[in-house]
Amino acid sequence: LTEELPRRQKTARSGSEVMREVLNLSGTARDAFVASEVFAGNVPDFLRDLTPVTLSGQGSDGQAIQITICVTPEYLSVGNDEDYVRVPLGLSNAARIADRLGFFLPTTKMVDAIYQQAQVQLAPSPMKPTNQMSSTDYLLRHSHTVDAMRAQASRPEGQLTAGQKKDLVLSTRLRRAPGRVAIYGWHRKNGRPIQPLSTVHGAEYADYSHGVRLISQTAFINGEPRLLADIMQDRALAGIVSSEGPISNPAQLMASLYR
Repeated sequence: LTEELPRRQKTARSGSEVMREVLNLSGTARDAFVASEVFAGNVPDFLRDLTPVTLSGQGSDGQAIQITICVTPEYLSVGNDEDYVRVPLGLSNAARIADRLGFFLPTTKMVDAIYQQAQVQLAPSPMKPTNQMSSTDYLLRHSHTVDAMRAQASRPEGQLTAGQKKDLVLSTRLRRAPGRVAIYGWHRKNGRPIQPLSTVHGAEYADYSHGVRLISQTAFINGEPRLLADIMQDRALAGIVSSEGPISNPAQLMASLYR
């Protein structure tokens, strides 16, 4: 399911080295540099091993249905397994990366399920709100904070981890609010998110608290493979994976976010 992501080259930069390259960049300039690293395969190997997350519901005939989505165990990062940095992105580059590599952004319902089923649940760690929230320095400091929290959990890399970031999400609101980004999540330990679904920010806004979780375009219904796009627009199935109900033509919606 990750075959569209190129192999990481031995000469690829570490996460720290990438951050030094973009230390004085922000916004779309930083996003473009990060995207080029991702498209070159410079992501940790553990992100290539997707984690199954199952959402349950009923079909129109009342039969039990389990839909399993396959998700990256952590937020999109650059670097190697020993030295990587989680990188927030504006919506256009996040959607471009996801679409080109065979993924979707999650729905809010998927974000909830990921948190509930995560093997490592981290508490949110907000930083002081200043005009530097979108700076590379802020995102790097927050990534190091998450590293320390994760180390305390004493779990190996590659286990499903959640609670450390807000998610960029796929939402029907994006059709009604062009030029905006939809964000949601940052779950507290009680399971309630700090961030309700919001489209208040412009599409290219990204600060240290944002993360990009990738969801495979292939899902499984009771063990049988199915295109996730078909599930999301199926009136009998969409409610299992989306709290907004059917999302018409989700592939077109994803493409519209960066074209």
